[in-house]
Amino acid sequence: MKNSNNLKSFSSEVVAHLKYARISPRKVGIVLDLIRNKPVRLALAILQNTSKSASEYLEKLLKSAIANAVNNNDMEVSNLYISECFVCPGPTARRMLPVSKGRGHRILKRSSHVTIAVKDRRS
Repeated sequence: MKNSNNLKSFSSEVVAHLKYARISPRKVGIVLDLIRNKPVRLALAILQNTSKSASEYLEKLLKSAIANAVNNNDMEVSNLYISECFVCPGPTARRMLPVSKGRGHRILKRSSHVTIAVKDRRS
């Protein structure tokens, strides 16, 4: 039987998830590329000054990740940076748009699952 001390692993990475966001993963990915591997304060400034609809979702998610790191793991905001951020497609709702001659065109309403991980720069 292994010692319980060997099973503990200290992770200095804090993760926040946003699931079922009603925005296309492609649109979110464009904004995620702007903030990847940046310090969190700079990333917040970038998100606040970016005129994309995804920046509102990501700003709220980044603030949640920062709050998790500060309150749960006793990290300092000045040492945090975005270590990992990615988007995965969520479920797609399909709608029909009526067109001429009794036909219908399919409209895809895409959703996203977004993950942001922040890490302490010192570790």
